[in-house]
Amino acid sequence: MMKSRFAACAVLITTGSLVLAAPQKGEQKTVTGWVLDSACAFTKGLTKPISRDCALACAKNGSPLVILQDDGAIYWPISEATPALSQNQRLKPFAGKRVTATGKIYARGGSTAIVLEKIDAAGAL
Repeated sequence: MMKSRFAACAVLITTGSLVLAAPQKGEQKTVTGWVLDSACAFTKGLTKPISRDCALACAKNGSPLVILQDDGAIYWPISEATPALSQNQRLKPFAGKRVTATGKIYARGGSTAIVLEKIDAAGAL
């Protein structure tokens, strides 16, 4: 009896762990925000980039560019390719500018990522 309860608990725990660890299915979404470097987005408390040149200099040094929405949400542009590809090359033309980006959204552990399918310049506020 004790062994069967233990086995049942082990199955439930394993199954639950697999469900929690399973990758999420991406939901299609369009976001609008500023393209800036990820370090400034977190450490400076910016609501928009300092300048285009600043964002480009940080990207050149390896800092990933992100999309910062007006509500403060940060979207990490990612690649679905394996091995993954940096999205900085796609974002550099928009560094320091507002964009509208469409793609699959993934959320995990408090972070949100977007697989860029389309990105265009958006008007400034």
